[in-house]
Amino acid sequence: MDSPHAAASPAIVLATLNAKYIHASLGLRYLLANMDRHGGAGLRKRTQLREFVIQQRPVQIVESLLALEPRVIGLGIYIWNVVETTQVVRLLKTLRPDIKVVLGGPEVSFETGEQEICRLADHVVTGWGDVSFPRLCRALLDGPQPLMKVIAGEQPALAELALPYDEYTAEDLEKRLLYVEASRGCPFKCEFCLSSLDKTAWAFELDRFMAEMEALYRRGARNFKFVDRTFNLKVDFSTRILQFFLDRMAPELFVHFEVVPDSLPDRLKALIAQFPAGSLQFEVGIQSFNPEVQQRISRRQDNLKTADNLRWLVNESRAHVHADLIFGLPGETLESFADGFDRLHALGPHEIQFGILKRLRGTPITRHTADFAMAYDPQTPYTILQTSTIDFATMQRIQRFARYWEMVANSGRFCAALRLLLRDSPETAGSAFHHFLGFSDWLWRTTGKTHEFALEKLVDLLHEHLTAARRLPEDTVRAALLADYLASGARGKPHCLGAALDAGRAALPMAAGKQRAERQGRHVQQAHRDEIQKAAAAA
Repeated sequence: MDSPHAAASPAIVLATLNAKYIHASLGLRYLLANMDRHGGAGLRKRTQLREFVIQQRPVQIVESLLALEPRVIGLGIYIWNVVETTQVVRLLKTLRPDIKVVLGGPEVSFETGEQEICRLADHVVTGWGDVSFPRLCRALLDGPQPLMKVIAGEQPALAELALPYDEYTAEDLEKRLLYVEASRGCPFKCEFCLSSLDKTAWAFELDRFMAEMEALYRRGARNFKFVDRTFNLKVDFSTRILQFFLDRMAPELFVHFEVVPDSLPDRLKALIAQFPAGSLQFEVGIQSFNPEVQQRISRRQDNLKTADNLRWLVNESRAHVHADLIFGLPGETLESFADGFDRLHALGPHEIQFGILKRLRGTPITRHTADFAMAYDPQTPYTILQTSTIDFATMQRIQRFARYWEMVANSGRFCAALRLLLRDSPETAGSAFHHFLGFSDWLWRTTGKTHEFALEKLVDLLHEHLTAARRLPEDTVRAALLADYLASGARGKPHCLGAALDAGRAALPMAAGKQRAERQGRHVQQAHRDEIQKAAAAA
């Protein structure tokens, strides 16, 4: 759905297609906040923000935009929305060629000459748009008309930018995830990432930023997602931000950070350890444990420190730990990746985000294309299809592995069954990676599906695999799946659980009445159950 802001008939409309309604565009709000400062007095009042989701029909989006009768439409373009937005622009230029369409965002900041959406649009602002977009709008509305179609965005000092947080509405604060940033850029050069093009990281003035966080908190904001690429780069900044949230801890407060995995000094640990379960989430970018691959893609990472810090986060804090791996990096083999996966899994993060390499426009990963025969899908999201060390068939197997891992492991719905699935048995020895790959291959052969699995059907499939393919004892498997299903709060009836499910619900009436927990909550609940079991065993 779209979310209207002030102004009944604006001259300028800022719009984008978000992946989900819960996402609120930080980039558009920066543009909106800077319209007067960098475009001239009064321009903000002539501008309106509209947000859509990619599931909406392009013709519906166009109808909504044209009803506003704007003279300029600015569109934020990202890898996840470029296909749908191309159709929106095509319709706009067919129906109202007089409306100036301006594009911006990472997907159109490079290789503009190769993209249909750039050919259709009137102007493209590459890179930072906070200053250049308002100035372009002033020229389009009041003259003189700009001569250049592609405009290189000006990068100002951060102190020259108006901050965007007042542009979050009451509805945003109540219903949506709020994106915030204490810094921009990244000092690291990982070649698969657009941030590798930055020369350094730039921090906003901390007092000013904290005042904005205080204002958001006073307005009722409780869900903060920091988009900083390296939150823990400057420890003085990180500790002050953590202390801010610790001092305002509330049951509904949730804060997400992306952290550098091999830098976790004691000052940060002391604060992290004080946060209650469910309030703090860390995204830890491991990407690869392979030293040769790390060096090849210019990724600096101390693997020993990374492992120690990850182990500490999992075992000594109550933060939710989400660790990232990338499959398909140049020179990586199936076995070398499996070794890294097993090493990461043994450290116990709550989720392993298993990503497949994508060729983001502008990233230097392309320098390896010839040497490693790297073939990418020409359509978004530009996923790697094969390399000199990973053939196409294997890449498809791993794509399915990633999807099934998301459903079974990361969902938090199968904590007990997952332990059975990943451990050795008398009949089958191996590793966590290969055990799950075996399940993945079996599931594909059995169903031919990677999506649209009902929870109850997935329970039955896990039961079939664990008992028939893995030959685990029937009572052990049923007990694990029963515990998982009862904990989920679901009300269906998997065939494999039968009468045991009714008996289990009778014994645990409160668990049966609960609604299904959110994903992170499921991991938190399982961690709590594990602590109780450990304490009982010790006693």
